[in-house]
Amino acid sequence: MPERRTVALVTLGCARNEVDSEELAGRLEADGWQLVEDASDADVAVVNTCGFVEAAKKDSVDALLEANDLKGHSRTQAVVAVGCMAERYGKELAEALPEADGVLGFDDYADISDRLQTILNGGIHAAHTPRDRRKLLPISPAERQESATSVALPGHGPSDLPEGVAPASGPRAPLRRRLDGSPVASVKLASGCDRRCSFCAIPSFRGSFISRRPSDVLNETRWLAEQGVKEIMLVSENNTSYGKDLGDIRLLESLLPELAETDGIERVRVSYLQPAEMRPGLIDVLTSTPKVAPYFDLSFQHSAPDVLRAMRRFGDTDRFLELLDTIRSKAPEAGVRSNFIVGFPGESEADLAELERFLQHARLDAIGVFGYSDEEGTEAATYDGKLDEDVVAERLARVSRLAEQLVSQRAEERLGETLHVLVESVDPDEGVHGRAAHQAPETDGQVLLTSGEGLEVGRMVEAKVVGTEGVDLVAEPLAGSSGCAEEAGR
Repeated sequence: MPERRTVALVTLGCARNEVDSEELAGRLEADGWQLVEDASDADVAVVNTCGFVEAAKKDSVDALLEANDLKGHSRTQAVVAVGCMAERYGKELAEALPEADGVLGFDDYADISDRLQTILNGGIHAAHTPRDRRKLLPISPAERQESATSVALPGHGPSDLPEGVAPASGPRAPLRRRLDGSPVASVKLASGCDRRCSFCAIPSFRGSFISRRPSDVLNETRWLAEQGVKEIMLVSENNTSYGKDLGDIRLLESLLPELAETDGIERVRVSYLQPAEMRPGLIDVLTSTPKVAPYFDLSFQHSAPDVLRAMRRFGDTDRFLELLDTIRSKAPEAGVRSNFIVGFPGESEADLAELERFLQHARLDAIGVFGYSDEEGTEAATYDGKLDEDVVAERLARVSRLAEQLVSQRAEERLGETLHVLVESVDPDEGVHGRAAHQAPETDGQVLLTSGEGLEVGRMVEAKVVGTEGVDLVAEPLAGSSGCAEEAGR
């Protein structure tokens, strides 16, 4: 028998990219490729790139160059770029980075096996010419579902696929193959975005907003539970818009309880929420549904009105604080995180002080701070009033220091709280680590359990917070804790 073709997937960027990589893995495995973890053991290294901000793009280029260095020193024969950066730049990336043997866009995903085989055989698959993907679907959300079958939507693979197209797991198997054994997995709720934030290029290469059908989301969640997943995180560019193209903007409110009832799933988490689109019913479901984490990943970006309007966003400090008060009146221990941009064109010292006022009163569990930089193709890149790079850097350092102090203080407020911690790692030297309901993977800190006796990855443990280490918590498992599945998200 001929030796099986091998492929490694290297994933950068957000959780949405992780889902896309697992869809590519499912397609490749179904066509006979052997998936390996280490790029040096693969005939083809596929790098799923991020194209969001300059630092992420640099990381993607570095990953491609690192994989290219393996050629001639390992099994690796070809390096291929996929993902957002490949989609966004296409031919331009191929010309600037000849080390990549192929640059594939989203439209190539359905034929990923053939594309890789062509490249592995020494052939050339021409990099695509980027296009504004917002124009591929109708302007009216209500008309998009009918057109969706003709547009490549990574991560939207349906369930109930023909035999052999996905891993065997009964009729619910999605077009997906898990790439790790983590008890946590992301599920794509939708793709694209209809918002027109002046600093963001994502809609141009991810396209207009389109929801996945609830049945596909439910079936994929059931399949993940069969694979041993205990927590799912719903991801998209804007989860608060879910259902608007399916005729029901409140569809998320009805879907969440159904997901939470899935056998084997102990926590459902929702990410990427737009403050301007939050509604009372959604807050109620997120704060009162068993197994649904009272977790709010709110995209504030700033709080000074003039800056927000320049960003083409809504709200202000007081409105945002009212929203947080509403959430905490229903769930005092709710987790809240957000990201902020400082140094936006025209941002004054008064604007920065207003942002600091908001941060000091918001009691956020996790804060991401970014310095503004132009993104080509965005409206903000054409603005006057650009701040000098050293001013942006100073403001970034100033707000980052404040953020670090504030999240540490918020962690200290949780001393004495009882948490439900999902165990994610058990190591004889480093101890037992997991996450509570207010902590999303990778971004919001973690919990160190003081005792690991009898614990294993995937276990839900009730524990009391006894210490803090910055944003991280130290917690003591309670005697007799056995998971408390009914309360896992509370």
